[in-house]
Amino acid sequence: MGDAPLVLGIETSCDETGVGLVRGHTLLADAVASSVDEHARFGGVVPEVASRAHLEAMTPTVERALARAGVTFSDIDAVAVTAGPGLAGALLVGVAAAKAYAMGLGVPLYGVNHLAAHVAVDQLEHGPLPKPCVALLVSGGHSSLLLVTDVAREVISLGSTVDDAAGEAFDKVARVLGLPFPGGPHIDRAAGSGSGAAIAFPRGKYDDGTLDFSFSGLKTAVARWVEAREVNGEPVPVADVAASFQESVVDVLTRKALQACARYDVKDLLIGGGVAANSRLRALAQERCDAAGVRLRVPRPGLCTDNGAMVAALGAELAIAGLPPSSLEIPADSSLPVTSVRV
Repeated sequence: MGDAPLVLGIETSCDETGVGLVRGHTLLADAVASSVDEHARFGGVVPEVASRAHLEAMTPTVERALARAGVTFSDIDAVAVTAGPGLAGALLVGVAAAKAYAMGLGVPLYGVNHLAAHVAVDQLEHGPLPKPCVALLVSGGHSSLLLVTDVAREVISLGSTVDDAAGEAFDKVARVLGLPFPGGPHIDRAAGSGSGAAIAFPRGKYDDGTLDFSFSGLKTAVARWVEAREVNGEPVPVADVAASFQESVVDVLTRKALQACARYDVKDLLIGGGVAANSRLRALAQERCDAAGVRLRVPRPGLCTDNGAMVAALGAELAIAGLPPSSLEIPADSSLPVTSVRV
């Protein structure tokens, strides 16, 4: 892909300032500056803090990516940026920076969808996506099931969370258990020495026939279970609670993902988003895919969390497909629907 366009990707939808450089399906650099430590004392992401952190990190992170890739600004053929969904203020920083770079360099600008970018990033590791495939995207802000016929042109929503996203539930349960923010990695670690069958926590919307998710009731059930132990002066078995909670989440996620594959006669499942780094989700998904004759694709953990590489990957896909670039007037859209791959 030596003659494929070199795309600079910028991601600022939440608390990570991500800058990636991609040529075709080849990742040249992926630089990330995270403000997660600045949010940890608040127990969650503070939008204003995130926006200011993006402002400070933008220029040095772009320069770091260029240095890693061994390229200069003059080598860039296009700029891609997350235009939504995400935190409005955080998105604005990335969109404004991308417009400035595109205008200054005289190259096309592609405003892309954060969720579609989570799908496109897998191509950097495992090659072109099968057409069609089902994508399960699970993160702090999203739990979505998508039918991807062509990641550059058509992404169809099959189901999504009706309340808390899976990652949000991990964060809230971690807080109940006294584990640090962000909760996902800490619950995964704690669960390693616990039993997923120790406590029968509920499975939301398990048999309702839809492809939607609900994790709010589970989060409340865990909080009440822990509270009851504490009121009675009994010790809280953190490892067992973490493992049982995690088992409930991944059981529902993988069950619905495989139902989607069966319903739409699709033989390839892709899992992306920050929660895709969870070891139990990966293991159970592999087990159930093997049993159903479905091929599973999951990017390495570093490409699951928010990053600039995924934005550059989708931008490269749009450029290669010859789709028209975005206007320099594009807005940052905090509620951009997943069906809008580009803006």
